[in-house]
Amino acid sequence: MDKTLTFKDIFRKGFWENFNLSAGGELTFLRVLLTLGLTIVIGFIIYIVYRITYRDVLYSRRFNVSLLVISLVSSLVIMVISSNLLLSLGMVGALSIVRFRTAVKDPFDTVFMFWAISAGIAMGAGVANVDFYWVGFIGSIIIGGIIILMSHLRIKNGGAYLLVLRYASQAEGRVRKAIAALPRCRLKAKTETGEGVEMTLEIRLKDTGGITRDFMDIKGVRDVSLVTQNEQFRF
Repeated sequence: MDKTLTFKDIFRKGFWENFNLSAGGELTFLRVLLTLGLTIVIGFIIYIVYRITYRDVLYSRRFNVSLLVISLVSSLVIMVISSNLLLSLGMVGALSIVRFRTAVKDPFDTVFMFWAISAGIAMGAGVANVDFYWVGFIGSIIIGGIIILMSHLRIKNGGAYLLVLRYASQAEGRVRKAIAALPRCRLKAKTETGEGVEMTLEIRLKDTGGITRDFMDIKGVRDVSLVTQNEQFRF
């Protein structure tokens, strides 16, 4: 007669003893070393992709290095909890009380953080099933390729800038004619005062050389400013 498994049976000693790596092996030194080595390779891929696709003003090497370390930490945690169910439950409880309040300057940086964590999880799970190693490698190559491709397309389409013009009201017609000659332009703000007009435009340019000089040559234009626009996404 079959015996129904009760909640009490789950906590018997035999249950914990029978729970082990699904790959049928123990967590050996060589297996841990191999997993961490593969994780470092994935971490360097993330490091390189972040470095070559970064387009903001101030590059943080410290944040980039932390992505590699996040992959190693995630891999280590998964290796530990995958070998012991009781320890995994305790780890979940411990991590649930930890709060991270580090501010992320660019929302797209969170993509790299999740990528690093996911890659570490895949590598760490590889000690139980070697197929997860391939999941981590193939997934990282695809993600990295997409990020590089999208970053290249952004450069090809030109960078985003804010063009601030201050001119006399009498130069309105000449200024609008010069604006119409710009390839991609959108009005962001326009203020008219007794002293003249101030206009802010969003433009995309591959080459910024000469644009400020062209507007300064217009009679009635007093000031021209070209500012790099920090977008929410680097794409």
